[in-house]
Amino acid sequence: DPSALARFWAAVLDQPILYEDTDEVLVGADLQAYPGLCFLPVSDEKVVKNRLHIDLAPDDADAELDRLIALGATLVDIGQGDVTWTVLADPEGNEFCLLQPKSSLTG
Repeated sequence: DPSALARFWAAVLDQPILYEDTDEVLVGADLQAYPGLCFLPVSDEKVVKNRLHIDLAPDDADAELDRLIALGATLVDIGQGDVTWTVLADPEGNEFCLLQPKSSLTG
């Protein structure tokens, strides 16, 4: 359901839905800003790990975890063991991670 999934990610990223029709929904900061997310219907069931993986690094990981779960994310165990991040899935089972706050992309 591209529309429902786009609405979830629009809320997660606090970005608007820029375009929507029955076969395509775009989420992004604005039409001239990259990156944006494009959601399309797919008839196949998800059977393998995502090829694209989103990591979120908020200022307050605990508060963000509560917010993401309230939006419809679920906790996922993919065998990650004892790590500093939390693995979640969006409403259609696509995994993403919630990291501890970072001062840069590398640390």
